[in-house]
Parts: sequence; C-alpha cells; structure tokens
Amino acid sequence: MQVKYPVTKKVDTVESYFGTALKDPYRWLEDDRSKETEAWVKAQNVCTSNYLKQIPYIDYLKKRLSKLWNYEKVGAPFTEGNYTYFFKNDGLQNQNVVYRKKENGEDEVFLNPNTFSEKGTTSLDTLSFSKDGSLLAYSISEGGSDWRKVIVLNTETKEQIEDALIDIKFSQISWYKNEGFYYSSYDKPNGSELSAKTDQHKVFYHKLGTPQKEDCLIYGGNPEEKHRYIYAHVTEDHRYLILTPRISTSGNKLFIKDLSAKTSPLITILNHTDSDSYIIENEGSKLFIVTNLNAPNKKIVSVDVSNPTPEHWVDVIPETEFVLSPSKGGGYFFANYMVDAISKVKQFDYQGNLIKEIDLPGLGTASGFSGKKEDDILYYAFTNYNTPSNIYEFNPKTGETVLYWKPEIDFNSDAYESNQVFYTSKDGTKIPMIITHKKGLKLDGKNPTILYGYGGFNISLTPAFSIANVVWMEQGGILAIPNLRGGGEYGRKWHDAGIKMKKQNVFDDFMAAAEYLFKENYTASNYLALRGGSNGGLLVGAVMTQRPHLAKVVLPAVGVLDMLRYHTFTAGAGWAYDYGTAEDSKDMFEYLKAYSPVHNVKSGVTYPATLITTGDHDDRVVPAHSFKFAAELQSKQTGSNPTLIRIETDAGHGAGTPVNKTIEQYADIFGFTLFNMGFEELPND
Repeated sequence: MQVKYPVTKKVDTVESYFGTALKDPYRWLEDDRSKETEAWVKAQNVCTSNYLKQIPYIDYLKKRLSKLWNYEKVGAPFTEGNYTYFFKNDGLQNQNVVYRKKENGEDEVFLNPNTFSEKGTTSLDTLSFSKDGSLLAYSISEGGSDWRKVIVLNTETKEQIEDALIDIKFSQISWYKNEGFYYSSYDKPNGSELSAKTDQHKVFYHKLGTPQKEDCLIYGGNPEEKHRYIYAHVTEDHRYLILTPRISTSGNKLFIKDLSAKTSPLITILNHTDSDSYIIENEGSKLFIVTNLNAPNKKIVSVDVSNPTPEHWVDVIPETEFVLSPSKGGGYFFANYMVDAISKVKQFDYQGNLIKEIDLPGLGTASGFSGKKEDDILYYAFTNYNTPSNIYEFNPKTGETVLYWKPEIDFNSDAYESNQVFYTSKDGTKIPMIITHKKGLKLDGKNPTILYGYGGFNISLTPAFSIANVVWMEQGGILAIPNLRGGGEYGRKWHDAGIKMKKQNVFDDFMAAAEYLFKENYTASNYLALRGGSNGGLLVGAVMTQRPHLAKVVLPAVGVLDMLRYHTFTAGAGWAYDYGTAEDSKDMFEYLKAYSPVHNVKSGVTYPATLITTGDHDDRVVPAHSFKFAAELQSKQTGSNPTLIRIETDAGHGAGTPVNKTIEQYADIFGFTLFNMGFEELPND
C-alpha cells in the first residue's frame, strides 16, 4: 500500500549542548494545546485509519478479541468495616466495578466507574477506607491523565459527604482514624497541565469537613524539603506517619512521626537516597523495614523507633541470592522471591522464623498474601503466560490453600507451552527469556513472533496471562519476553547494569534475544516484530535505529523517544537515575544523543514497518515524544514500509484505558504486524 503522509512543517529551532548546535525541526509539536498540533493529530489519525481499513482481517481480530475477553473477572475480596468488597467485570465492561456484601448477604454494586463518564474514559484509581470502614476516599482519572480528583463517601449511604479534592498527582490516600487523610501533589503548573514540568511534591493533611484550601502542608513546602516524589503513609495501627521523599524513581529518604503526640518531631531514619527502604509493619515502637541498603536483593530488618538509624538495624529476614518482594497479612510476613523471574514464596513469623514454603500451583507469578494483621484468611493470585489468573484462599495459621475463583474462559491452556531459555548477550552476560507458543509448533524460521521487552526502572517482567497474547498465539504467533538488564529480576546490580552510560547493555540484550530466536529457527527478520511501551518504547526505538534490518515490524507504545528533552516535561526529571540528562555533562549528552531515537533517524535508510501508539492525554510520557519520532521517520524513510502513528484520544499512559479502546488497539496492532509480515490472510484462518 502506498501511504501519503500528512505534511509536517519544519521550524528553525536550534539548541546548543556543550557547544554542539542541534536542530529540533519539530519542536512545535511539543505544544499540546495549539490548534496546529491538534490539526496534525487529526490528519495523522486519518492517514493511519485509512491504511488500517485496507487490512482485511482486522475486524475478525477485533471480534475474536471481544469474544475471548468476554468472561467474568473477579478480584480477591477484602474486608472493610461491616462489608467484604471485591472488584468484578462481567466481561466487556470498560471499567471494573466495586461490589460488596455483608456476611451471608447478597452482592450489591457499591461503586460503578462505568457511570463516571459517557465514553468510559474516567477510571477509578485508588480506594482508601477509614479505620472503621465507614468512610471511603477514592481517586479518579479523567481521560487517562495522571492528575486526580478525590471523592469522599459515607460507605453506608454511598453519599458524597463533601466537595471533591482536585489537582492531586502521584499520590497515596492514607487515613488517620476517621478524622482525615494524607495525600501528595504539586502546585498546578503554568502552561499545559499535560506537559509542563512538575518537580516539587508536597504532602498535605485533609481534615474531613474542611475546604481543600485549608489543608495543612506537612512536608515539601520549602527549598530544603524539595523532592520530586513524596509519599505519605499511616501505619495500620494509626500510630505513625511515614514519609518517603524521592529525588528520582530510585532511592528514598525515610522519616517517621508519632501521631499519638501532636507536637512530636519528624524523626529521620535515612537522610539519603542511596537505597529503596520502606516500613512494612510495626509492633508498637518496633519497626520492620524492607531495604536494599547494603543488600541489593533486599531484606527485612527491625529497629526501635527510639534509635531507628541503620547502625541499630537487626536482620529479621536476611538477604539471599534471590530478589525479595515481601508482603504481610494475618500476623506473618510472606517473602516472595524471584528465581529467574519465577515466584517462590516463604512464610515467616515476625521473629524471622520460617513457618513454611508455600506450595504454588506451578511455575509462574504469585501475588497477594496481603491483608490486615487480624485477618484469618488471605488471598493470592497465580498466573503465567498460558494460565489465566486464578485466585486462591490461604489460611496463614494452618497453611491450607483452597481454590477461591477460576475464570470460565474459552481457552485451552493445555494446547500451549512456555519454555525458559538462557542466551548470551554481547558482553557475555546470561539473559533469561520465556518463549510461549502453541504446542507442536514447527521451528522453520517462518513463525510470526513478537519480541517484547522493557529493561528499566527496576521493573521485572514476570509471567502473566493476557487475552491479547492468546489471540496472537492462536494465529501461530510466538511471544518471546526476555528479562533484560535495567529491570529488577536479579536485584539492584541487575538494574544498575542498564542505566545511564550502561543503557546500551539493555539494547544489546534485546538484540541478542532476536539473534537467539533466529539461530534456533523460531523465526527470521521478516517475521519478527519488536514491541515495548514507555521505557520499552525507548528500547524498540533505539534498537530499530541502530539495527534497522533486525525486524520487519516495530511497535513503540507511549515511548520515551527524545532523550535530550525528556526531563523538561511533567515529572520526567525524576527518571534521571536511569537515564542521566543532557545537562549533566558533555559525556552524558553525547551518550544520550548517540541512542536517542528521535535524533538517530537517518535519511536514505529503510526502516521497519512502524506503528507508533500514544494517547493525547499521556502526561507521564508526553505524546510529543511519539509525534516527533513519527515526523522524523515519515520524512526520512526510504522504501515502502509504512511509518504510522495511532493517537488515542481521551487516553493517557495506559492505566484505566477502557476495554473497548484496548480491544480496538490490539486488533490494529496485530493486524498491522501480520499484514506487514506478508500475510494477506490470517495464518490460521
């Protein structure tokens, strides 16, 4: 298909970095409020829509996705006050609904986010109940934005009891008894609230029944207290307030305040950001802290609040060779270890004595094992790439596990298999990868394959089921997911091996994964698609500009693609731990410039067929990244491979996206991918 792209004007913007002048011809697309940008978005969407309409099987993919998606989904129950609450989705509801019931009572709808907006684009974010469960504060996102409103309800009557709080961003909601709650936010920026920089977080206390303008500033109001993120949390016994100020997405300070004494000072536990440390539990004045300070794979320590600094810490659950992600409930700790990205869970008491290792249903990802100290029953979910998430009921005192809920889904997991392999990256590092596909797949080098990666921010890709991936695999598709450096699968050292001037390691790991798939005859370049979102969008953007012929299709979603300016938008400066910034030093500037996708698109090169996806309300990774990358590709692409951008309206970075929009997006992505791999009909039609 021949594509006639909209004309994207160029401007004469030039910026100088350490004496190097760089042109930025599409800088004008950063203005998300301008009529010109709005017109460009509409023209690009028309162009992309016209292309996708010509792919004969997108409608079939949409119907198949809708059919498979249409099964009841239930979340683990939790008790607040006199009610047990749980999330449920009948199948194709755009947003999950909150239900509740009294003991031996009937289920009733408590909160239905599908009624919040006509198009289903207003989503429920955080639920926080007061101490006795009689009050609920919940936050909502409109159009996918990170800015939130907070609404307070009387849970018995379901009536709103005061005006909504507004302009809240990156916040927990943590109640103090039934009196009020703590939250965090920024001053509303000058200019666009979707792209202007926000970098001084503040913690407030809202006393119930008072106007928001009278909320008490707790921390973050002066230059000495300036941090990009500050989270406030009240302990379960409502005795202490915990603050965790951060300069970036890695590392935090740790402060505590005794709420039982009004004039108590803010006590410093950690006054530096060299570790990720938080209080998971307390027994009176005895604190339990999860930390990676001098323990890259994390451990749990205890200390008394009277002398809480690290020299007084005592190991409760020591560091092991595996990364620890603990939870607590029923008066126990549950140590969830990642063993090559697979869950292994052990139960400990508060003295650090091993109670038992939990017998999980298989190899995959277990999550949950959390609740209040007095809970007699806890719940956990288990999933992997070919097993839908089942929920299990667990008795922490007897160790008994019972299946609580299993989805009724039109999918035979026995027909698919997942295998973990290890391959060698460019510098000799062993990288794990899980490859999932239909059983009996012929390894002839012609299987359509999606290689999906992330590799950043200490985030781990662990096995999880996805309806979208099922539809891909039904068509004979392979899903390959490597655990790249920059992630958290092997602790802090693994993370730090993929940051700043080691970021190229992440790209090398990903390219080596593709080479492994070729060598083992799973697929070949003509049948390979690279896919990633956010930091993963950067990953695939960097790889496609470094190795244009590695894959046939590239799918960058909500990507960080302009590495010289990412830190100037919204909270982007907080990502500097992973990336560094172009202002840090000449060397850091040169390093970023060398892989920044926007700055490495070259004329005369044949790039893969590319479908960039973003949302016009994405204020995490602003859509200007994707806009500028699309403009560069469209102006410089050689050959007939399409370079398109699909811009979802009233959508943000991904969380809370309505189900109908998600289904449409996957149908377009898979249709575009298969069509550009040369399939005029679906492989398994």
